Amino acid sequence: MQEPAIQTGTLENLPRSSTSPPTRDVRAAALHLLLLAGAVLMIFPFLWMLATSFKQGAEVFNISLIPRQPTWANYQTLLESTNYLRWYLNSAIVAIITTASEAFFDSMAGYGLAKIKFPGRGLILILILSTLMIPTEMLIIPWYMMFTKAGWVDTYWGIMLPGLVSAFGVFLMNQFMQGIPDDLLDAARIDGLNEFGVWWHVALHQVKPALAALCILVFLGNWNAFLWPVIVIESSAMRTLPVGIALFSGEAGPEWQLIMAAASLAVIPVVAVFAFFQKQIVQGIALTGMK
Repeated sequence: MQEPAIQTGTLENLPRSSTSPPTRDVRAAALHLLLLAGAVLMIFPFLWMLATSFKQGAEVFNISLIPRQPTWANYQTLLESTNYLRWYLNSAIVAIITTASEAFFDSMAGYGLAKIKFPGRGLILILILSTLMIPTEMLIIPWYMMFTKAGWVDTYWGIMLPGLVSAFGVFLMNQFMQGIPDDLLDAARIDGLNEFGVWWHVALHQVKPALAALCILVFLGNWNAFLWPVIVIESSAMRTLPVGIALFSGEAGPEWQLIMAAASLAVIPVVAVFAFFQKQIVQGIALTGMK
C-alpha cells in the first residue's frame, strides 16, 4: 500500500499576520504616549500643590512650577498656628477604627448570608441593599437628633457610628464569599472548627483581595469625609482633617501656600495605603474580571 506523500511547505506558504511588526510598534508607542499624557495630567495638580507649599508670598501666583527659594516655613507656620496634628490624629483614629469595623462586621455578615443556609436570608440581603437607595443627606437630620439626645455630638463615637457597618461592604463580601467552594468549608468543619473559626481561618483567607479593596475604599471615604463630620463636630480639637483644612482655608484667606502645605500633608496616608495594598488591588481586579 502506497503511503501518502507528505507535503512540505516553505516560509512563503505560512500565514502572515495582518499587522506587520513596524505597525505594531507604532501603535504600541502611540498607546504608551497616550497613557503617559494621561498620567501627567493626573499627577500635575499634585506636583503643583506640593511645589506651591514650598513657595513664599507672591511667588504662589508665579507660573513656574519649581520654587525659586524653597522654604519649610509654611509647614512650620501651619503646625504652630493651628491644631493640625490633632486634626491628623482625629482623622487617623476615625479612619482606622471605621475600616477595621467594616472589615470585621461586613465580612462576617457577607459570609453568613452567603454560606449559612437559613430561611429569609435572601430577603435580609435585599433589605440591606435597599438602604443604598436612601441618600445620606436624608439621614443627617435623624442622625443629629439621635446623637444629640444620646450626648454623642462632638465625640469620636458620634463621628464614627454611621460608618461602622455599610450595606455596600456586606454586598461586596457576600458576592466574593459565594465563590468559596462549600467542600473547603465542610472540610474545616470536619476538622473541628466552629462557624466563627471557619469564617476567620478559612473564608477570610480566600477573599483577601476583596477585603483589601473594601478596606481601601472605606479608609479613603472616612479620611476624606466632610459632610457629616462638619455637622457633628463643634470644637476645634475634634475636627478631622477635611473639616480643619476647610475652616482653616477660610481663616487663612489668600495664604495659598499654607493651604497647599496642609493639603500636601493630608495626602501622605492615602498614598501609603495605595502603596501597601497595591498587590491586593491588582488581585482584586483580576478576580472580579474572572467572576
